[in-house]
Amino acid sequence: MSTPTSGGRIRALRCRGCSRSRRQTRGRAPRATATTTTDNREPRTDNPMTATREIEFRDALREAMTEEMRRDERVFLLGEEVAQYDGAYKVSKGMLAEFGPRRIIDTPISESGFAGMAIGAAMMGLRPIVEFMSWSFSLVAADPILNNAPKMLYMSGGQFGCPIVFRGNDGAGGQLGSTHSWCVESLYANVPGLKMAIPSDPYDAKGLLKTAIRDDNPVFFLESERMLGNKGHVPEEEYLIPFGQAKVRREGKDCTLISFGRPVHFCMEAAEQLAREGIDCEVIDGRTIRPLDIDSMARSVRKTNYCVVVDQSWPFASVASEVVAQVQERCFDDLDNHVHRVNADDVPTPYAQNLEQAYLPNARKICEAVRACTYNA
Repeated sequence: MSTPTSGGRIRALRCRGCSRSRRQTRGRAPRATATTTTDNREPRTDNPMTATREIEFRDALREAMTEEMRRDERVFLLGEEVAQYDGAYKVSKGMLAEFGPRRIIDTPISESGFAGMAIGAAMMGLRPIVEFMSWSFSLVAADPILNNAPKMLYMSGGQFGCPIVFRGNDGAGGQLGSTHSWCVESLYANVPGLKMAIPSDPYDAKGLLKTAIRDDNPVFFLESERMLGNKGHVPEEEYLIPFGQAKVRREGKDCTLISFGRPVHFCMEAAEQLAREGIDCEVIDGRTIRPLDIDSMARSVRKTNYCVVVDQSWPFASVASEVVAQVQERCFDDLDNHVHRVNADDVPTPYAQNLEQAYLPNARKICEAVRACTYNA
């Protein structure tokens, strides 16, 4: 594979926690060293007190990748149509012109092949970003992304990490049918060794993606085709958003709504409707599923005494199921009713627009769940 830096024998990869080193002796590979032209000061983290401009979700993703590629020559992007076509959804627009074909790499339609190739590159010291056009297509790459990447550090005794970001569109994308509308978070989050981020707005998309690219673990980054054109205020200066820090999107005192990604917007819509009925909801955006900021969620539930968890996955063994279990374990004595949840319906995703909207965890379903939870049904 063409590589993004100059040739030469790869430097010894130091074993984590031990003094032994391993040297690659076959072929020529890029040196696993970061560029030295950047400022070594740590950027600020999640501080909104700065000048901002309004950009689209897709632009926030592009800025995150571009800034990190300028900062670190080990970072590169590969996937289907990411180069010549500027990305299937124009997320990588203009990146080929700046970084060239050695760092913006078009791949064949072979998710298992290019995911495995990227894992090998990560083991040798590079930091790949792998774009799946849809997370639905990642299923054919289940072995490398679930059975190899998350386990590499453990199985190598600390000799090889896997600093890699897998990113793409997750969930119903608007009449894409059952096979192109997977919400993979519940399926994939079960695997130890990986991290999972799921932003709901452009600000979080940029801050979380920059954090993901710098993380030394495999990160699954879940976007939504339905949000790529959404606009939001993003700081002009550099910033990071740490993993495992949920955000209060709306303060309230009567019921806690917990969600991730696109359904956060459904929760905000429902909260506004319920406010007109005199039910004041607090909305918690989890931001990351692994790690899960259960402490912030529990803190809100102890204040409101009621909780509804909203998740775009199917209900059985879902992310919502795990959040419900953990909230009830921590807040049993604080709850005035059991935790309710709202998921997508337990059927394949419909194609018809009206059926797809009814299938998803929409504002109507959330309002009904909150009324039932707070004894206002």
